[in-house]
Amino acid sequence: MLLDDDRLFPQDSKGRDIARALYASVRDLPIVSPHGHTDPRWFAENNAFPDPAQLFVTPDHYAFRMLCSQGVPLETLGVPSADGRPVETDGRKIWQRFADHYYLFRATPTQMWMDYSFAHVFGVDTPLNSDTAQDIYDQIQDALVKPEFRPRALFDRFNIEVIATTESPIDTLKYHEMVRDSDWNGRVITAYRPDNVIDPETEGFADNLAKFAEITGHDTTTWAGYLDAHRARRADFAAMGATSTDHGHPTARTENLTDPAALFDKILTGNFTAEDADMFRGHMLTEMARMSIDDGLVMQIHAGSFRNHSAQTFAGFGRDKGFDIPRQTDFVRALKPLLDAHGMDPRLSIILFTLDETTYARELAPLVGVYPSLKMGPAWWFYDSPEGMMRYRQLMTETAGFYNTVGFNDDTRAFCSIPARHDVARRVDCSFLAGLVTSGRLSETDAFEVAQDLTYRLAKNAYRL
Repeated sequence: MLLDDDRLFPQDSKGRDIARALYASVRDLPIVSPHGHTDPRWFAENNAFPDPAQLFVTPDHYAFRMLCSQGVPLETLGVPSADGRPVETDGRKIWQRFADHYYLFRATPTQMWMDYSFAHVFGVDTPLNSDTAQDIYDQIQDALVKPEFRPRALFDRFNIEVIATTESPIDTLKYHEMVRDSDWNGRVITAYRPDNVIDPETEGFADNLAKFAEITGHDTTTWAGYLDAHRARRADFAAMGATSTDHGHPTARTENLTDPAALFDKILTGNFTAEDADMFRGHMLTEMARMSIDDGLVMQIHAGSFRNHSAQTFAGFGRDKGFDIPRQTDFVRALKPLLDAHGMDPRLSIILFTLDETTYARELAPLVGVYPSLKMGPAWWFYDSPEGMMRYRQLMTETAGFYNTVGFNDDTRAFCSIPARHDVARRVDCSFLAGLVTSGRLSETDAFEVAQDLTYRLAKNAYRL
């Protein structure tokens, strides 16, 4: 396997020795996973994962988007269809097809995550390829039927202290209730993701508002009732352990309208423009900020993704199928209405994420480096790679320092990749810190303290865990 003990460390011997020592001091710290998309049902029911293909391939857009780019149809990888077309259900065939194309991932972070999971979780000691595919499938499948490979056991084995899933306001949270009421002590909390009742361009928006009203008991056809429904549901989420909200908007636009009720009434008619929808989303970020000041939930803004770029794939397979593409994002002007209203309030905590790396040094580091309400989230999505993480540290640290950032979060649906992703982040941070030490910009004593902060303390503090 391509798992060099010194992977991602500096090439010079002095820097490598320092990085090794720093990494040894944080390698075994508990994993704090404050934002992600693992399924709470796994931990509630604690059933065995069905097979290697459904664990590693079918749910993971990092895996199937690469094969799609080389002409492999999604249905042959078992990705569920939205239009009724038949898809492959034989796990062995899916796994063989994945293995036949595994060479496509050479030098990508996906290969590093996969290889780590194969080796450290399942004890696989040979590279995955066409010839080894079925033997590795059997090895993983034989493990999955054992009690020690069920979700709760892996959670404990991975040394996860807390993990946050992400649910919408119309989710019943029944699986979180099941976890809470079980005799297992794993900490699985939720996060409030209200996009499907905030974004008027979401399919089924009117039906979602009706469900929102039903589940909260508030009239979501009036502006006051709609806001009360959010307040009530946020309280329900907090009761299930939530410490944060999450907002996946196309842009970072915010508004602070003087008459939002009029816009809301127009949205309810269904006769609105794209500009109306964007303005409403922008105003609702400011409303969510006001609610966060009241209830203490940390606010996350994941902006800058052109979601579901392929209309054909969206029609055939639905959302989250690998066709969300980064776009340019203006944070300085976009956030100003919200920041003018509440940016200096120390009770408000907003964590920003971007898919536009050009904004790190120009916009985001200066913003989070001065506004007390702002923090910068880690390198995200396409950039939670070794190179992306290193660029993030280089561009953010000079202006914002370390303590206006929030450590690392894995933001994944792929459960077995969580320790792999945290391992990469720890190695990259230790490599960055080693470079600061060898160039005389940071003392070795401070580097060891910062390593602990980046790995563990910053995430706990930022997410109020």
